Amino acid sequence: MSGGAVPSGVVLLTDRWQARRPLTEVVEAVVAGGVRWVVLREKDLSRADRAALAAELRAILADAGGRLIVAGPDPLDGDAVHLPAAGPYPPPAAGLVGRSCHDATELARLTTEDYVTLSPVFPTRTKPGYGPPLHPAGLRELIATSPVPVLALGGIETPAQVRECIGAGAAGAAVLGALMRADDPADVAAALTAAHGAARRAGHAAVHRAADLAGREAVHPGAGRAGHGAARPATTPAAASRPNQGN
Repeated sequence: MSGGAVPSGVVLLTDRWQARRPLTEVVEAVVAGGVRWVVLREKDLSRADRAALAAELRAILADAGGRLIVAGPDPLDGDAVHLPAAGPYPPPAAGLVGRSCHDATELARLTTEDYVTLSPVFPTRTKPGYGPPLHPAGLRELIATSPVPVLALGGIETPAQVRECIGAGAAGAAVLGALMRADDPADVAAALTAAHGAARRAGHAAVHRAADLAGREAVHPGAGRAGHGAARPATTPAAASRPNQGN
């Protein structure tokens, strides 16, 4: 594994056939809305056309500090690839390698990959009938077994769904249709990105609260439980007779 940055936040998967604008315009819009990772698909193009498109998208992302990942083993003159579950195994050498996974068996095959997508989390209009969907509970179970960070994928269209995926432990949400089909991709990207940020902050706050309670419990056993003031033994009969005043 590279040990470098891996995709997080809202990650765009491209599909120009679903886009309501030229693909480069959609990418410019979602980058303006806060997206910093894009996975280039468009596998029906020739290598030359796909490489030219990759160069255009890299330039758009570079201006915002973002990064392009290419679907398939050929990085198209870049250094980041996203591989299908079917192979190749082992992964080719690249600066960043991701893989599509759908179950525990596929997660168990991972070797040097840096991250994975897990899908489908929800029913998806992009691939009707693809599934069955994991739903957030199933996503959480698989994330617990994954050796690398996970992007949730499949049917993610709303801020609430993004929050559910991050709450389940995903590092980010990979989105295709909701951004490709959007009338205003920048607005949708901004809403989804804000939901990711809010969910991450909520998660960090919960971790800090849990750590704080654990620390108090270690120093003062019973301090984290209700009625902890009464758990302290009274030192005198008078003290025992007084009502608990709290802390």
